[in-house]
Amino acid sequence: MPVTRELESLQNAPVGARLPLPAPRLKGAFSVEEALQRRRSLRKFAPDPLTLEEIAQLLWSAQGATGQGGRRTAPSAGACYPLEVYLACAEGLFRYLPGEHALEKTMAEDVRTPLTAKGHTNVPLPAAPIALIFAAVYARTTQRYGERGIRYTHIDLGHAAQNAQLQAEALGLASVALGAFDDDVIAQVLHLPADQKPIYLIPFGRKV
Repeated sequence: MPVTRELESLQNAPVGARLPLPAPRLKGAFSVEEALQRRRSLRKFAPDPLTLEEIAQLLWSAQGATGQGGRRTAPSAGACYPLEVYLACAEGLFRYLPGEHALEKTMAEDVRTPLTAKGHTNVPLPAAPIALIFAAVYARTTQRYGERGIRYTHIDLGHAAQNAQLQAEALGLASVALGAFDDDVIAQVLHLPADQKPIYLIPFGRKV
């Protein structure tokens, strides 16, 4: 899949670099009702790359900052925000920084093929231009709510994932949520910190 000039900044950035994203759009051509009506899980994607603006919009919809005190697009129990969102694409692996609306490059390699081959996902991630990986830091919520915080974290995930998929539909993009994979292998491939547990993968791309 070709790297566009627009995405060269991601490809050429060194590991550890922080890269600002285009500001999110707050108005679109679709209503929420239209996005709800049209949303479907699609497992086939056109090979065309996404624009940096589209990628930024998807990330913002999932966990973007929207107000004082770090409030975000998706609700979170007690405003604990236990989710970390990663972007996997041809240009490497990146962690989304909601407060800055920026990306931090964590790996230079394209991890989509090993995620599929070693993680036993049932959709080949390289078929899509990007995938978002949601990881949970359960302690952020359980330290306040005890064991029930695990449930609250999963509820948080549902909010964030639905936001991203409705945003994808509003952008005319395809997506499918994947929960069947080998957690430990995915964590190893992504070099996740020990306190982060992968819980959802969502590839996005253009509709066929």
